[in-house]
Amino acid sequence: MTAAAAAGKDVVKEILGQIPFTVELYWLLRQRGKAINSHFSLRHLQDALPDLVKDAVELKNKVPEGKKIFIFATLHYWIEHAALTGIALAAQGHSVTLGYLAQSDWQKPITRFDLRRQDLYARKVLSLAEPVMKSISFVSGKIPFAPVSDEIARLVQQVSEFDTQYSLQVEEIDHKNEVYKLRQERNEETALAAYSYLKENRPDVVIVPNGTIQELGVVYRVARLLKIPVVTYEFGDQRQRIWIAQNNEVMRQDTDALWRARQNSPLKDEQLERLRSMLMARQHGAMWENFARQWQGTPSQGGEKARKALGLDERPVVLLATNVLGDSLTLGRHLFSKTMGEWISRTVQYFAGRPDVQLVIRVHPGEVLTHGTSMVKVVHEVFPKLPEHIRLIGPMEKVNTYDLIEVADVGLVYTTTVGLEMAMAGVPVVVAAQTHYRNRGFTFDPESWVTYYKTLGQILQNPTAHRLNRQQVEKAWQYAYRWFFEFPLPYPWHLVRMWDDYKAHPLASVLNSHDNNDFEKTFRYLAGEPINWLPVDAVQENP
Repeated sequence: MTAAAAAGKDVVKEILGQIPFTVELYWLLRQRGKAINSHFSLRHLQDALPDLVKDAVELKNKVPEGKKIFIFATLHYWIEHAALTGIALAAQGHSVTLGYLAQSDWQKPITRFDLRRQDLYARKVLSLAEPVMKSISFVSGKIPFAPVSDEIARLVQQVSEFDTQYSLQVEEIDHKNEVYKLRQERNEETALAAYSYLKENRPDVVIVPNGTIQELGVVYRVARLLKIPVVTYEFGDQRQRIWIAQNNEVMRQDTDALWRARQNSPLKDEQLERLRSMLMARQHGAMWENFARQWQGTPSQGGEKARKALGLDERPVVLLATNVLGDSLTLGRHLFSKTMGEWISRTVQYFAGRPDVQLVIRVHPGEVLTHGTSMVKVVHEVFPKLPEHIRLIGPMEKVNTYDLIEVADVGLVYTTTVGLEMAMAGVPVVVAAQTHYRNRGFTFDPESWVTYYKTLGQILQNPTAHRLNRQQVEKAWQYAYRWFFEFPLPYPWHLVRMWDDYKAHPLASVLNSHDNNDFEKTFRYLAGEPINWLPVDAVQENP
């Protein structure tokens, strides 16, 4: 089909999508209830729902009535996961409503006709869950829209900017960009619908995946605007683990309460050994326990081999480790720089005048999977030809980051976890953005460009004297254990392998088994019960 023909077809679909009952007639005559031929598929959920609902009904009849919960999702994979989670909560006595938006792509336009087709399909699938969980479409037009207030306009703009950064993997936003305009339009529609619905049907708690970007971020902010308790959740690398935040964006990775409760509890020998074992796997590019990926594509060769390969001499080595642009962990994290790119540019300019030290810039290996601006380009825009004492390691270069940590005298980071790992090795680390391990007692945390440059100058006068002492290193190790093994909570169904996990842990076994007490606690936290980060001794006394 030619581009002109495709465009003409979309125009016809857009017109038909505005006419009442055209999609319904098409569904009856042509679709006949079958799944549509698009990326928007709820096939796995549809297959699982009969058994899910049967088990949930039996379980629900045995427990007292719980809270009124609204859970929201968009895109097929989040809708499937939210439905599975919602039914599990319903089985525990809660009155659950799933709000959904049947979008198949967050950055590509869709005709009204195709959106309504996807919505009809989603409604048909989710109707199977009606015995235990209600559902409401944010496409159907049944939700009255509220006027655009200043608060709504601000939250829509913020999320739309994040969406554009995330989608295009850029930091500078052009509000005339087509992606921004698309995201702004969709986010505004969702904000108005969510505001009206939540104000009229005020739940006890709202649950939203992610809570930072796309319509997920919009619904989170609308709930906060209405002062409704809200829980956000996401998944990291570990299977059967979930991140949860209450009245906060989970991607902010707020560990304040956990650290307050457990920072004074020293690690036991078995905990230290577990952490060492994981770090060895990270260093050598191996899989480990329930982590689902390797952290390095190149096995460790040792620090001295890396030093020789890079041509580093005996001058102090400063390791700057970047993040990937557009990653949710960098959105809105700036403190004194406008962007990560600006921080890198100004840092490179600073070190150009410091030939007494060697700057090694490690561009995140994850950039090989992205399409946005590379930090390699950011550096070369400052210096097309780098001074002899500055080394730039691109994302595809076969260099193990842990070998660089071994030779580093100073570390510079934005939000990457490499900063925590450098501190664990005793390296003084300067943190330039808001990350979860900032201000924990083992990093240098400037609040402005003035204090940033002042901190750099002080450390570089005598890097050896600024190496972390034993107490600081122990604190970094202790924090790392809490971060890797305690902040992620037990949960049976990871987003990435959801249905494999469900087969291994069906609903009845998860909620009936005494062995799954940890899962039960996590469900309570999802339902809004405050997370109780008991001190370690109390945890052991109250398993």
